[in-house]
Amino acid sequence: MTHAPGKYADFEGLRERAVELRRAGLSRRQIRDRLHVDNNDILNRLLQGEPAPEWTRRPNAKDGLRERARDLRLQGWTYDQIQVELGCSKSSISLWVRDLPKPERKRTREEASAIARRGWEATLRRREEERQRTKATAAGEIGTLTDRELFIAGVALYWAEGAKDKPYARRENVQFVNSDPGVIHVYLAWLDLLGVERSRLRYRVMIHETADVEGAERHWAGLLGIDVALLQKTTIKKHNPKTVRKNVGDDYRGCLVVSVLRGAELYRRIEGWWYGIVGAVRPDDLSNRT
Repeated sequence: MTHAPGKYADFEGLRERAVELRRAGLSRRQIRDRLHVDNNDILNRLLQGEPAPEWTRRPNAKDGLRERARDLRLQGWTYDQIQVELGCSKSSISLWVRDLPKPERKRTREEASAIARRGWEATLRRREEERQRTKATAAGEIGTLTDRELFIAGVALYWAEGAKDKPYARRENVQFVNSDPGVIHVYLAWLDLLGVERSRLRYRVMIHETADVEGAERHWAGLLGIDVALLQKTTIKKHNPKTVRKNVGDDYRGCLVVSVLRGAELYRRIEGWWYGIVGAVRPDDLSNRT
């Protein structure tokens, strides 16, 4: 920035006047306007070493918080308690009170651990309650299924979990395997909707050899409402020592295999229905035709 010739030629004289005004309590803006100094660098040099008057100082917004934090720390409050009370960060609290003595521990480590454990258990209970509320709300959003809705759901369910024919191995069988009782219920309701007689169904349990085989057979027979003797011979899965199994425990009951006798024609219809669903979404997708 250029200035009029000689405007600041008498710098020392100008500085004396600036210092005099500063000590008289004027602000930088007031001094600038009085002396017509438009250049901030020149103004800084004129006022160098002269503190600003007290009335121009901006109060520090955290001064009050700092003093309150120190008072609470002296009363024995922890960082967490101070943070909750004042709403400021732990880093700020640490900076403000680090010169103060630490409060004496009021509880043993075991007592503190027990309190923390109860707090965590309460948090887990709240999370589980929220989880169950969400699921219950979502379940209510389904309501009553129409026949068409069950039909579409059943086609998608079979194509996800049921046996499928391959070009290199023609096996047009209707066979469904799953370990979820709810899935089995939906699948059987779908077969009922299609008019498949229960007399055409055959049931078989598949389960690991280390599990409670008889208990699993009773479980699936009870779910189906049939006698255990009506189940086909259970398929026992041999243990692979290299595999770490996750499906263990009292609630492990293996899978149920549901087969439909004379199901070739039904299988072809299922496959066609699935193509119809895919075609409705992507008319140009012919990649999964067998």
